[in-house]
Amino acid sequence: MPHSKRIFGTDGVRGRANIEPVTAETALRLGRAAAHVFKNLHGQARNRVRYRIVIGKDTRLSGYMLENAISSGILSMGVDVVFIGPLPTPGVAYVTRSLRADAGIVITASHNPYDDNGIKFFRPDGFKLDDVVEKQIEDLVFGGEIENIRPTANEIGKAYRIEDAIGRYVEHAKASFPRGMTLEGLRIVADCGHGAAYKTTPAVLQELGAELIVFGAQPNGTNINHECGSMHPENLCQKVREYRADIGIAHDGDADRVLLCDENGQLIDGDDIMAIASIQMLAEGTLRNRTLVTTVMSNAGLRVAVEAAGGQVLVTPVGDRHVIDAMLEHDLNFGGEQSGHLIFRDHSTTGDGLVAALQILSAMKTRGQALSKPGTLLDPLSAVGPQREGADENALRGTRRGSGSRQTRRGGRHPPRGSRPPALFRHRTEGPPPDRRPRHLSDGTVVGRNLRLDPTAGRGDVVRGRKVEEMKC
Repeated sequence: MPHSKRIFGTDGVRGRANIEPVTAETALRLGRAAAHVFKNLHGQARNRVRYRIVIGKDTRLSGYMLENAISSGILSMGVDVVFIGPLPTPGVAYVTRSLRADAGIVITASHNPYDDNGIKFFRPDGFKLDDVVEKQIEDLVFGGEIENIRPTANEIGKAYRIEDAIGRYVEHAKASFPRGMTLEGLRIVADCGHGAAYKTTPAVLQELGAELIVFGAQPNGTNINHECGSMHPENLCQKVREYRADIGIAHDGDADRVLLCDENGQLIDGDDIMAIASIQMLAEGTLRNRTLVTTVMSNAGLRVAVEAAGGQVLVTPVGDRHVIDAMLEHDLNFGGEQSGHLIFRDHSTTGDGLVAALQILSAMKTRGQALSKPGTLLDPLSAVGPQREGADENALRGTRRGSGSRQTRRGGRHPPRGSRPPALFRHRTEGPPPDRRPRHLSDGTVVGRNLRLDPTAGRGDVVRGRKVEEMKC
């Protein structure tokens, strides 16, 4: 009988390592359940000999524990395991497809601190699991349906490691960059966040000819995302100014997202990246159906920029899975989030920070322009919005988590977002430039000129050199 307990969140299983549900015991049960589900989904092994599942991870200390636990569960169900070691999440998705495996697993907690960890699953085609398959796995984890399935002798699975996974992904990422084009003449600062991209991103950029300054590429199991990478982009911006680089690139722990920094040390977030790439793709005629997919959290200035270039924007609830689902449903090839999750579907099946960075570098080389060139970035609508902690999803009545924005009478909007965990409700107000709106909002908040909010910015934070002020009547 199905169990009501849930361990899957919005992006796999995640939590404090060695605390439920991210324990060795649960990982073993997850491995058994996933192996059973994938065997029955496909009926016959894709490699025509035995079933096999690819397992990759980021650089967290707890990855060793979880890797061994989940692989033991898989092997006990008669399914082979292919270890590929530390590799970005999009790399695991790609290798799963490349090896014609029956599923892929990546052990990571993405941008979280090192003492967290998690487990994500990929289908054979490299896309994330849908809710139905996740529910099947959960029911088996907590039920007893497969307790008596115990292959013996030579029916037990076999584990082996492949040594060329990094090389496979490096060549795949390079293939997303135009042939005949190089990065010669560009000085790039790369901050790998001591995470899964510590080998792959430097290798690709160097092989393409860039002059490279690398930081965050000495993982020790406990320094992933610690004062580095896309969670601390101020460090990247400082290094770009210090080394007089042309661009800075920062990843999170599993490198499924990217933030950039221009030659002046100004942060370029996911909205800016989507504007640059969309406008370039519209000019080249490669943006399918002339449509960009993004979420309710993107600045409304992104829509203005894309529409001015002759495109349109399809808006989804928060979460990269909603973006991917919309892209698949409408046969679109580009979408993303303000946080830096960017999906170029012609090249990847999930967010890929390295591939996204390469598309922007390609646009820079094609245009022969610096990243800060006027007209290259979107003109964001002014925004203020401190996070309100401790509020549950019903704090604002009538607003659903991930629902659409409420439009104002003067061309602005209020994009809300509930978040769990922790219990958090984020609210931001956007509107036209000051010369086209009243100086004060209805609640007495004074809106500064051309503010550009970092997703983590709160009251009193300095964002793009200006202070976010909140005043109430």
